[in-house]
Amino acid sequence: MDKKEKKEIATKPAEEAAQGKNATTSRTAKVSTESLGQEATERRMPVFSPNIIGAIADEVSKTLINRLPGMRARTPKKKTKKTKKIENALFLDTSAIIDGRIFDVIYLGILNGTVVITSHILLELKHLADTQNTVKRVRGRKGLEALEKLRKAKQIKVMVLSEENGKQATERVEVDEQLIKTAKYHKGKIITCDYNLEKKASIENVTAVNMNALANCLKAVAVPGESLHVKIAHMGKDKTQGVGYLDDGTMIVVEEGSEDLNKSLDVVVSRIIQTATGRILFAKKI
Repeated sequence: MDKKEKKEIATKPAEEAAQGKNATTSRTAKVSTESLGQEATERRMPVFSPNIIGAIADEVSKTLINRLPGMRARTPKKKTKKTKKIENALFLDTSAIIDGRIFDVIYLGILNGTVVITSHILLELKHLADTQNTVKRVRGRKGLEALEKLRKAKQIKVMVLSEENGKQATERVEVDEQLIKTAKYHKGKIITCDYNLEKKASIENVTAVNMNALANCLKAVAVPGESLHVKIAHMGKDKTQGVGYLDDGTMIVVEEGSEDLNKSLDVVVSRIIQTATGRILFAKKI
């Protein structure tokens, strides 16, 4: 074995040892680099509090629910009881009740259906019966007594319609408005003596019967030239005129009749004037 081969054999373990040491150093450096990289990554990651995470989750869930209608929770609908409609309802207004003529018509038996008194009308009658004004108090009590008598009678069915359930006192509307609204819902008719209420109801497509108009329709028709017998009750606007009334309440103005006050005269009709409240006859003494 020559010197060159001996030298190679001698240096080979040293080289292998050096290579092993370099490999170990490389692995150590690699592990250190990976550790440093992981620490740097952990430092860069933001840290969120549980409150923020919960808020984000709520927003995400709301967005999903809005985009997917099928996921929305369905709330049960409250069933509201509908008021049963009254057939052939006749709603009496306060003015018709205190007037009293409608009760005579009812007792004749020519009306069919159900007479309906709303709680608003009863309350208004009670206020009239409790007022300090003597005339209004008498009218209010008269109306309440007439209703009580009608309720006990058997000619026609009578019912009191209470106020709508859940209606707050602050939501109460005017009595006329409530009466028209209720009559319209039940497809009934309003009986009144109030001209304005009659016109207001007609605008709302609700049938309203004015007792004054009904009375005018039932009055006897006089024609010019017809002879009548009338008692002069009082003086007219003109000092020479005397005023009398026929049996049906028609007013007749007699020319030169003031001098025959409280006397009965035979007169002849000269002309007739039609007004919103009825007919007025003008006559001359025979």
